Amino acid sequence: MSEPARRWCAGGCHCGAVRFEAELPHAFEVEDCNCSICAMSGNIHVIVPSSRFRILQGADNLTEYTFNTRRARHLFCKTCGIKSFYIPRSNPDGFAVTWRCLDDWQSLDVSVALFDGQNWEANAGRLAHKSRD
Repeated sequence: MSEPARRWCAGGCHCGAVRFEAELPHAFEVEDCNCSICAMSGNIHVIVPSSRFRILQGADNLTEYTFNTRRARHLFCKTCGIKSFYIPRSNPDGFAVTWRCLDDWQSLDVSVALFDGQNWEANAGRLAHKSRD
């Protein structure tokens, strides 16, 4: 079985200070999580391995927020406050890229999967494979 074709997709924060790229397959699944922070911010994201993610500019313009277990590293642009990506608790070896922070998010072939982050411990294992190469 061959690997799906992938391409680098660019994205960034609202003000443009932070720019990144993620290597994504033609069609992919995004997580619509109902945990406290994703629900309140409306964050829908795709998890990628670290090897398929790169910050192009603005790493010095990021600020970090952690809470509860302090394992998830929520990274925000210091200028506009947008979280374009973060390091998720479920996949500390990868990145969760905010789908709508990708430049061409509306043209991407995605399916939205509901993820019960309110019951994280019971469901996190379902995401573990997403940050593996």
